[in-house]
Amino acid sequence: MKKFTIFGFIILALSISAFGQKKTTAKVDSSKDVRAVFDRLVDGIKTADAAKVMSVYNKSEDILFFNNNGSVTRSWETMRTNREASYKNATNVSLETTGVRVEMLGTTGAYLTCKWKQQQEYNGKLETASGRMTLVFKLIGKEWKVVHLHTSPDNPDATRPVLDSEREKQ
Repeated sequence: MKKFTIFGFIILALSISAFGQKKTTAKVDSSKDVRAVFDRLVDGIKTADAAKVMSVYNKSEDILFFNNNGSVTRSWETMRTNREASYKNATNVSLETTGVRVEMLGTTGAYLTCKWKQQQEYNGKLETASGRMTLVFKLIGKEWKVVHLHTSPDNPDATRPVLDSEREKQ
């Protein structure tokens, strides 16, 4: 009986100590990691650094870019080639982003929206543009990568048709 009591006491002591330990799980705010990738993208654009810009995108032939001018670019390699060619002729680039918002879509997905305004000299000629942007992010391995980009101009070409239902009402 004495052995049973000691054995019971040991089991009870171990049980209490096991329940007394709290599980410590730090909640990770992945939106900060997504924002850091976006900030690297913005810095790459400002410095006309194609390698830095392309480092944020998922290196895939399936990636799809909806460009500000209404065109579509498919594949990481095509976008890299385009950026390298155009950045050679861009100087004095400034880029301002406002209203940046990150929305997490679970633990492996997110999207970021913002307004942007860019000014640069391209082949010696001053260019300005502004619009809205949506970037879709996916956690690939341990890195957040952009898997889709969609940009829209604030002031689309007047010759582009805009449906009455999409016109801004005054």
